[in-house]
Amino acid sequence: MTILITAGPTREAIDPVRYLTNRSSGKMGYALADVAAAKGNRVILISGPTDAALEVPDGVDFIPVESAADMYVAVERWMAKADVAIFAAAVADYRPVEFVEQKIKTVGDELTLKLVRNKDILGSARGKFLFEGTLVGFAAETENVVENARGKLLKKGCDMVVANDVSRKDIGFDSDENEVILVFRDEEETVAKADKHRIAHSVVEVAMGMEEDRQRSVSDAANTNTNTNTNTHVEGDQQKIL
Repeated sequence: MTILITAGPTREAIDPVRYLTNRSSGKMGYALADVAAAKGNRVILISGPTDAALEVPDGVDFIPVESAADMYVAVERWMAKADVAIFAAAVADYRPVEFVEQKIKTVGDELTLKLVRNKDILGSARGKFLFEGTLVGFAAETENVVENARGKLLKKGCDMVVANDVSRKDIGFDSDENEVILVFRDEEETVAKADKHRIAHSVVEVAMGMEEDRQRSVSDAANTNTNTNTNTHVEGDQQKIL
């Protein structure tokens, strides 16, 4: 199957030398891409800027982007090719209203930046991009982790949300380890603290299993409709003969 994965942070330019970003390292998204490719899938990795030491996994289609707007365009373009979409990127919610062409000089004691909301990439998957496959989101939370993750799942049409507590210093951002909760509509499952590759195995296996079940259900429904139409046609022919 084909799996689309987003990873890393985005950068929202203020002027030629400054930008807004976040602490995402991209390690989780790259681990997901590595594991998915190793399982024989075609992987489309759309990534914001990451440290040069973080190598792009072998065998993936790599699409580098800079800003949230860039990532939105890339996801919109490639999503139709995917069976599974895993949105692990930490996309900036806001960007400066305007980009200042020259470096902002240091004057005065205060500087006010006016921000505007970026388009919601995960929230666009179902309604805007018309994605029908298995949709996995990530939720980096500091409180009410499960409740907030499930709210995100329901609001954005996800099949699963991978939630983690980013208030902890031993996992998550900048760390090689993580501990997550796989949140579904009616239940949740904790994946114990481990290196991010091991966490990625759990996430990818569950996502692939959900997609296999979905495709099987679609196939069964199609076969049922075909059989129903065939029986109706035969009954109609019998009536004509009588």
